[in-house]
Amino acid sequence: MQINLSGKSVLLGVTGSISAYKACEIARLFVKAGAQVHVVMTPSSERFVSALTFEALTRNPVLTERSESWSSELNHIEIGKKCDACIIAPATANTLNKLSKGIADNVLLQAALAYAGPMLVAPAANTQMLKNHYTTGSIKMLRVNDYTVIEPQKKLLACGDVGSGALAEPTEIFFETAKTLLKEDFWEDRRVVVTGGGTREKIDEVRYISNFSSGKMAKALCLQLYLKGADVCYITTMGNEGLPQSLYTIDVEDAKEMLEYTVDAIRVAKKGKMSKASMNSSDAPHLIQKEPYLFMVGAVADFTPKYPQQGKLKKSMLGENWQIELKQTTDILSNINKEGLKTVAFKAEMDSEEGLNNAVNLLTQKGVDAVCYNLLKDATSFGGNENEITFITKEDQIVLGRADKLTLAENILTHSKALLDD
Repeated sequence: MQINLSGKSVLLGVTGSISAYKACEIARLFVKAGAQVHVVMTPSSERFVSALTFEALTRNPVLTERSESWSSELNHIEIGKKCDACIIAPATANTLNKLSKGIADNVLLQAALAYAGPMLVAPAANTQMLKNHYTTGSIKMLRVNDYTVIEPQKKLLACGDVGSGALAEPTEIFFETAKTLLKEDFWEDRRVVVTGGGTREKIDEVRYISNFSSGKMAKALCLQLYLKGADVCYITTMGNEGLPQSLYTIDVEDAKEMLEYTVDAIRVAKKGKMSKASMNSSDAPHLIQKEPYLFMVGAVADFTPKYPQQGKLKKSMLGENWQIELKQTTDILSNINKEGLKTVAFKAEMDSEEGLNNAVNLLTQKGVDAVCYNLLKDATSFGGNENEITFITKEDQIVLGRADKLTLAENILTHSKALLDD
């Protein structure tokens, strides 16, 4: 799924950590997403990677102590004015401590001090250097001053120690920075539950009944919601590969588990978080919670084996014909409390004549606010990177057309916002 950052500009600061080479991949991810990248390097970072490397990747001149110019925009005052966010990755313990004190004794720190937009840092240092009380205090101070701190990994470090201090994965740094660039007031801090993937109904310990759902549409929705700042709970049978690791994911197997966790997640979501706008309001005693959303994308089995078996059933025991007795599963949408919740259902059909009517009927049959209708051709329609959706409400049927699933997710969320205007 390719995130679109066209029209955005990022200031990437690189310090003298052994992981400085990973900043090349970070820059590449932003360039691939369509963003402009402007790099600032400390003198010590140039011992690990050259400015020429970043210039080749970004097609922009790199600001260093030696290249700084006051006859152009390549200086620590002007370079940040064109950027929408500043990310320092890797950020050494030395840089973290200086940033928190407002020290500006190199060109990167000077650029950071002059920058007025959102600031992010991705620490990378020896575990003990990060655990030192001076550094922990500096990180706390940075958080107080609205810096976003992207936590380091725990792994074998370059120095040979094992502990927390390795630079976060470039994709995680990219996701977190992209969220800073793309977040929206409507979705920020709003709690959203998304279900995804086809449930697996156990026959025995090695066999199950399932369907062809790939979970890709649900993942696309989760990613778009994350980038817009939503507090997402993703309940899935397909894992969260390709999604930010910080996105809260609950792994489930069957329809019963999906029902239980969905009900619980909705209960938690309804407790809500106060919006920043409300928290800053002079009307503090009457703060209003942001109404949560449920996107029911999961393909939940209609039936499940009545008597799932322990162990593996032997072929020799079953004979030539095997009859499995099934029982109906509990319908999730019909059995959740939708009060104070905006609910968007997903309906896949193969009946070109009655499919649309079936989708429309879901509005009243299951009491949902909207339905995303998808007419499938056959089993080969599953698992692709594109989809075709019609967004249905009681008032309208909006054809979103055929597009990649991340673009469709963006359009679905745009139309879902209007549900609160009803």
